[in-house]
Amino acid sequence: MKKKGTISYAKYGYIFSIPFVVAFLIFSLYPTLYTMIIGFTDLKGAGRSSFHFLSGSEFFANFKFVLTSPTFLTALKNTFVIWICNFIPQMILALVLAAWFTDRRMKIPGAGAFKVLFYMPNIITAATVAILFNALFTYPMGPMNDLLMQLKIIDKPFNFLVKKDITRGIVIFIQTWMWYGYTMIIMISGILGISPDIFEAAEIDGASGWQVFWKITLPSIKTILLFTLITSLIGGLNMFDIPHLFMLGGPDNATLTTNVFIYNLAFKGTYQYGRAAAASMVMFVIIIILSAIMFYAMRDRDEVALRKQLRLEKKLQKRAAKGGK
Repeated sequence: MKKKGTISYAKYGYIFSIPFVVAFLIFSLYPTLYTMIIGFTDLKGAGRSSFHFLSGSEFFANFKFVLTSPTFLTALKNTFVIWICNFIPQMILALVLAAWFTDRRMKIPGAGAFKVLFYMPNIITAATVAILFNALFTYPMGPMNDLLMQLKIIDKPFNFLVKKDITRGIVIFIQTWMWYGYTMIIMISGILGISPDIFEAAEIDGASGWQVFWKITLPSIKTILLFTLITSLIGGLNMFDIPHLFMLGGPDNATLTTNVFIYNLAFKGTYQYGRAAAASMVMFVIIIILSAIMFYAMRDRDEVALRKQLRLEKKLQKRAAKGGK
């Protein structure tokens, strides 16, 4: 019971959360629900606000169009390929750098400056990065062509941006280069949260740096790894700015992602808002399913087993209590 004269501060927490709740309802929940609704309508055309719900066999027409569209399937494949190919090296590089910066046995001069330099690509705007890399690979006269010709690697200018694999590879490199610093900072924060006593005990026992990394560091930051994996999944499947600004999805749809596909449907040509909303909902469902799979795959099995054991013990205690009566 609440004692007389005491002050409850719980209400202030609700008051301070009001701005976030209002912003979330207006700028996140409402657009999501509205997008879900117009996915079942015939809404299209710039400036048009009226629409009609599709009926009968046409109710899921927008979703059928999206799921059977070769362009959407190509965009979905490109999205997964680009995400996986930039996520794996990004994670490896971030883990190596995080382990390097947090190693108690190493004293790295200027570690703070290195962290800033590694993180800096993440704060550069996507438009700037896209223009930069487009200029680097300009044909026929560009910095990359000049460098390769100076090194005698090629005899004449090469048009990089008409080759599908090369263009996709450049986008993968850009994504890795822009985000590995952010991932590294997240990993460092997770490692610094581990009790130093554990590392000291490992050093006393004669564990090598490799053993400490695999046996202590990685298991201890499992939650951080899950967070990074989920956020990378969401960000990777929503990839838009670099593929769109760098090559507009080209050449020959090599860098076309699902978000670029949705943008083209909604804001180019016939402004097919209903179909674009349906594609958005398809990606929304895919992200939810993959996130749930990752949560299940990376769950703490020991904790799950312990909970099952506790539930079983409670059931046995209840049965014993009933039997005693």
